[in-house]
Amino acid sequence: MAEAKLGFGEKATEYFRMINPIEHTKSKDAVQKYKVEPYVLAGDVYGEGNLAGRGGWTWYTGASGWLYQAGLESILGLNVENKELQIKPNISSSWKEYSIRYRYHNSVYHIKVRNPYGKTSGIEKIWLNGNEVPEKVVKLDGNGGNFEIEAEM
Repeated sequence: MAEAKLGFGEKATEYFRMINPIEHTKSKDAVQKYKVEPYVLAGDVYGEGNLAGRGGWTWYTGASGWLYQAGLESILGLNVENKELQIKPNISSSWKEYSIRYRYHNSVYHIKVRNPYGKTSGIEKIWLNGNEVPEKVVKLDGNGGNFEIEAEM
């Protein structure tokens, strides 16, 4: 989260991959070494001796909330405050685009972020239902409906 806050998308995504449980279970050998659930953030991954690579301290309070904040808010940049949505990505330059489906009360926002120039942070333009939003802040409407947001880095 600190790397993302500083605008270092490459490092933020690299560190996120390192702590992401699914990354430790990509092969049968990795599963045997990790030995904990691939869907729960481990508080520890041992680094030395015969336990190197093994996870520990799973299911402790707060871990999922921090992982959510790191991934969705700090890296993908989905920020909602005071009924306003801002997109502030901090991603790897190799990511060409990503999308988010965000529900706000009775409304659904389909968000697509394009990165044609291989940037790691920041948004140049945002469109809501085809209309450019110069202030790059979308006022959320929760009264029902589908909204299309496109953003370009």
